Amino acid sequence: MTMLTGPPFAPVPPPPPRETGPWPVVAAVLTGFWVVLVTVPGQVGGWLVEQVMLVMGLDRAVAVWPVVAVVTVLLAGAPSLALALAPRSPALRATGRAWTAAVVALGATTLLRTVPPVHHEAYLAALAVTAAVLAFVAARLARVRPPVAVDAVPEGRFGTVSLLAVAAGLASLLPWAWVGALGGALETVLAGLAAAALGTLAGALLGARFWAAFGPGPARLVLVGGLVAGVALTPLAAAAGQSGVQLPALFLLPPLGFVLAALEAAARQSGRPAGPAPVRWLIGLALLGPLAFTDPDEITLLLATTRDTPFWVAVGTGVAFAVAVLLALGYGVLLARSRARAPRRGPAALAAAALLVAVAVVYVVPGQPGLHGERLLVVLREQADLTGLPAGTPGRAGRDARATEVYRRLVATADRTQGDLRRTLTDMRLKPTPYYLVNAIETDGGPAVRAWLSGRPEVARVLVSQRLRPLPALAPTARGDAPAPTGPAWNISLIGADRVWSELGVTGSGVVVGSSDSGVDGRHPALAGGFRGGDDSWYDPWEDRRAPADRGGHGTHTLGSAVGRDGIGVAPGASWVGCVNLDRNLGSPARYLDCLQFMLAPFPPGGNPLTDGRPARAPDVLTNSWGCPPLEGCDPGALRPATAALTAAGILVVAAAGNTGPSCGSIVDPPAPYPDVLTVGAVDRQRRVTDFSSRGPAPDGVAKPDLVAPGAAVLSAMPGGGYATLDGTSMATPQVAGVVALMWSANPALVGDLERTRAILRDTAQPVPQPAEACGGPRDVSGAGLVDAYAAVRAARAAATG
Repeated sequence: MTMLTGPPFAPVPPPPPRETGPWPVVAAVLTGFWVVLVTVPGQVGGWLVEQVMLVMGLDRAVAVWPVVAVVTVLLAGAPSLALALAPRSPALRATGRAWTAAVVALGATTLLRTVPPVHHEAYLAALAVTAAVLAFVAARLARVRPPVAVDAVPEGRFGTVSLLAVAAGLASLLPWAWVGALGGALETVLAGLAAAALGTLAGALLGARFWAAFGPGPARLVLVGGLVAGVALTPLAAAAGQSGVQLPALFLLPPLGFVLAALEAAARQSGRPAGPAPVRWLIGLALLGPLAFTDPDEITLLLATTRDTPFWVAVGTGVAFAVAVLLALGYGVLLARSRARAPRRGPAALAAAALLVAVAVVYVVPGQPGLHGERLLVVLREQADLTGLPAGTPGRAGRDARATEVYRRLVATADRTQGDLRRTLTDMRLKPTPYYLVNAIETDGGPAVRAWLSGRPEVARVLVSQRLRPLPALAPTARGDAPAPTGPAWNISLIGADRVWSELGVTGSGVVVGSSDSGVDGRHPALAGGFRGGDDSWYDPWEDRRAPADRGGHGTHTLGSAVGRDGIGVAPGASWVGCVNLDRNLGSPARYLDCLQFMLAPFPPGGNPLTDGRPARAPDVLTNSWGCPPLEGCDPGALRPATAALTAAGILVVAAAGNTGPSCGSIVDPPAPYPDVLTVGAVDRQRRVTDFSSRGPAPDGVAKPDLVAPGAAVLSAMPGGGYATLDGTSMATPQVAGVVALMWSANPALVGDLERTRAILRDTAQPVPQPAEACGGPRDVSGAGLVDAYAAVRAARAAATG
């Protein structure tokens, strides 16, 4: 690329600065503070707004980042432009030009964040192109300005100072090679191109022409020029990455301004100004860390409560910031000690080579080597026809017959319609995984593969199936610090489950509850005795653990409320089976399907779900305290065929309404809005609907939730044998599943009879106080009311004799 400075022309000395007193300098200092003050809170605030809306379950506000862009350009760009146009010293004009250009670049790249984070490759490609265009424009504008005094042609791309810049950039990259993990191949290449383009843009703004404005004195160059460069790098850092990824860069880049100033001063000792090459190398390598080694989907408040991605990103940011500060100090000391002679090429090359080896070693040994990109879920147009199923006999025998026929039809449809596409994907080495509960295939592939698949006639749509990147160390297993129960918990008594045990003699025996969640601590004393056992009662598609286990604690807690003993579970005599569909509190369409398929037709370890399923071993009722939002790759209909098939098989799906209340219409994430799902909201000890409990109506207008149950300060089991109290509709949902287990235990003829079961639950529910916000009506807040275990079981028994 053509260098931005250096004669063939005779250098023209800059005009002497006007004696205008200290006020221009004061104005420049205040403007610099203002640029930083506008940029940093704007970026943090925009990310927080998106995160709060995500936690509240609201639609992503596409206008957030355009508003941030416009406000930042207006507030920070105007004073910077005034500084650039003011007829004062060359240093002040150079300062204003650099800051103005950086703010304008920030405004342009911030608009790219309207691209959803799930489409990360598209964003990185757009960022690379935009930054490259801005760099080209900045370079052209620099060439038409009058020349300034430059003593010699800038050094080559791999001169001594450039090698020192490479070494500094690799040192900045070291922490990310340790704590981060790469995405897919295309994603990594695009991240590298985006980092290179941003480095080129920084080089265009902070080239030899910029540094020449700060005079020949090395102290003034390093202190004043470094400070000005640090302020200019702040908007460029804010421009680097999708929402969340730019936050580490805001800490990392500004201290590197002093490193660049020290490198420029060192270059001048050799009589050859550094030019843009060192800036490109240092900034490009420094930005490669957060751009390539972090996933914006995982820098989220949803994971901030554990030692997950946000924790490790914070660790990487802190270490990288310390490295940047040490580089600024170290290069400054190197400059001071080498005033008599310029830095030598040999030691600089050796330092760069050593750090390159160090990055490789750290990445391979303590890091997370390999590629960890997202996969695709290809949903086919044809779904299985489940109409006309035989009614069968009442009870489990009839349910098993229906489940077997549903399984047969689903698998037959998948085999008939997927064959050609599976073979093609296998030939392309994209590792296809077939699914039958939803007729779909999960496969490797980026945007190009997705576009190709979307154009095939048998394909309805292609979803992104998120895959979590590995961490340097797993988060510690969640534990409970609450005392063990001494009798039935308050929520058990509130719904009358303890009366069912003592007065009706029903505990749920003979019924199997299926839990799809973060896992289950199978050795917990409240749960160990209820495990169904056998080789088809546990499945972990994430880590392939062969025995029930749980690190997050959420699954142990929820299942404890359904079938736990010692007073925490509604149906302590019921058995349970489990599946892991959440890892580190996030899932994907494919992992949710893995578990739902296992619940329809369990299979042994290593078995093929399409050939080794055992529908006669399916659990009777499923508790699902999770939802699949767009962040994880689901669209509204992603799991609709799955719940329809489970319902057709006579398996009752109970699901949490969500914790995004009190907003109306906040039951949106599958499977909670589906009409064939029994959706559960939450109440407190006073039978009042909690503020966090999501409200209806569902997007299709169906009244939701169906019922409410206790969901505030619910005591239940935690991994390691402990207990904890937690809040959420997650806690309410398993209690309704437990009530169903009690009903079916009292009247086995009801097993698989979902319509009668739902009718009994509705008819026996107790009214609850209605909050002021009624949404579409009371049923969109509390459904039929508070589940009443005692009344429901008595009604179930009466149905057996009626």
